[in-house]
Amino acid sequence: MVLQTIFRAVIMGPPGSGKGTVSARITKTFGLKHISSGDLLRANIKAKTELGLLMKSCIDQGQLVPDDVMSRLILSDLKAMDQTSWLLDGFPRTVSQAEALDNVYRVDTVINLDVPFQTIKQRLTSRWTHLPSGRVYNVDFNPPKVAGLDDVTGEPLVQRDDDTPETVMRRLKAYETQTEPVLEYYRSKGVLEVFSGTETNKIWPHVQAFLHKKLPAVSQ
Repeated sequence: MVLQTIFRAVIMGPPGSGKGTVSARITKTFGLKHISSGDLLRANIKAKTELGLLMKSCIDQGQLVPDDVMSRLILSDLKAMDQTSWLLDGFPRTVSQAEALDNVYRVDTVINLDVPFQTIKQRLTSRWTHLPSGRVYNVDFNPPKVAGLDDVTGEPLVQRDDDTPETVMRRLKAYETQTEPVLEYYRSKGVLEVFSGTETNKIWPHVQAFLHKKLPAVSQ
C-alpha cells in the first residue's frame, strides 16, 4: 500500500543515537523518502555545484555552513519532491533553519530520539572502522571475528577521530547547545514526539506504533 496523503517528518537525535537505523526502518516500513542533509552536502561538494563550492570553503576553513546556505540546499532538493512524503534527517539544526523550512512546508511530525549521552559515548567510543570499505564494528555488540581486524579483508581497523571520547563529548555538547532550541520550537508547535531509551531495537517498536497511527504502512 502506498501513502494516500503527503506526510512530512523530521528525525532528530544526537550523533550516535541510532537515527540512521531508525530512518532506514521508517523508509522501508512506511515508504517515506529519506533525505539526509549530510548526503546532500557531500553530493553537492563532489559535483562542485555553486552551493557545494560555497559549503566546501566553509568546511575547509573550519566554519559551520551558514543557515541560509544550508536552507537553500535542502529546500531546492525538496522542491523536486513536492508530491513526495519524506523524512528529513540532519536538518533543521537551528531555529533559523526550522523557520526557513516552515515557510515552505508544513512538518507533520518531529521524531526525537532521546538517548542518554553516557550511552552514546559508550556506543561511539566502542566503534572501529575498516576505512577502505566503510564497514563499522562495535566491540560491545558487533565485534570483528578477530580483534582489531576486518572480517572480510583481515586489514587493521581504526578508530576515527570523530569517535575518540573527547571528540564525542564535544560533538554531543555542540548538539545540545545548537539543537535544544529547535526541539523547543517544535514542542511549542505541538508536533514533537520524544522516544527515550538506550537501545535502538527497543525504541523502534514505539516509533513504529506511533507512525502506524499517523499513516498507512507500506508493509506490515
